[in-house]
Amino acid sequence: MSSKPSAHREAKGSNVYTDEYRIYARLPGLGYSHKTVCHGRGEYARDEDGDGFCEVNTLEGFWSLLRSWLHRGLSQEKLPLYLGFFQFVHNTRRRGKALLGSLIEALVT
Repeated sequence: MSSKPSAHREAKGSNVYTDEYRIYARLPGLGYSHKTVCHGRGEYARDEDGDGFCEVNTLEGFWSLLRSWLHRGLSQEKLPLYLGFFQFVHNTRRRGKALLGSLIEALVT
């Protein structure tokens, strides 16, 4: 996240999860819900809702995986399709056969 949230990135009222870097302390005053992890205590992510997915490093992990996929190379005309599929894979939070089932369900509904 940039140091200055903007309307086209994060909607007001969104939950923003960061480390304890001081610049993020102003997020609540800008209209965002803000939660932190403390890297100094060895905390890098927190599963607050018990769904098995951690909040802070989830976005970092998303971009890391996306970068590794994009380094394979693809045409600019197919980039939106590629990003859409990557978003679907990420949002279903399933892998392997479970992902295939989700993909088939999305295609037939």
